[in-house]
Amino acid sequence: MPDPQQSGRLEAIWIKRAHRAPLAPVASAELIVDQGLAGNVDHGKRRQVTLIEREVWDAVSGQLGTEVQPTARRANLLVSGTSLAHTHGRVLCIGGCRIKIGGETRPCGRMDEAHAGLQAALTPDWRAGAFGVVVHGGPIAVGDLVRWDETAALAQ
Repeated sequence: MPDPQQSGRLEAIWIKRAHRAPLAPVASAELIVDQGLAGNVDHGKRRQVTLIEREVWDAVSGQLGTEVQPTARRANLLVSGTSLAHTHGRVLCIGGCRIKIGGETRPCGRMDEAHAGLQAALTPDWRAGAFGVVVHGGPIAVGDLVRWDETAALAQ
């Protein structure tokens, strides 16, 4: 179980404006309840926002023996200092917004298009990150505090 006192930082935000299109880095964005990131092409019911961890990404790059850009993962948000592993059902606070984690993101074959071996390197134990739904929207910006909402866990 992740450390309830653990907090971190929002390192990057990316918006996918079209399917298979490159991710566009932005300094700030709007999270919309029941939709995800404003301007992002994917607005799924359960997978509105995807997140990866800086520390895990750095470990994966090390395992592959080369620096692979985090945009290769095609996630929306890069966080540091906060573990996403085994957090299904928990609520992650980013600035004043809240994202309920729906589960582990599974890496697809597109990962190997970005870098040979990336899909296998991301497969074990939540290394490909997490997905979730926006339960409280608003603005987010690179540098925002990221932490777990322990009151939401107690209410479940």
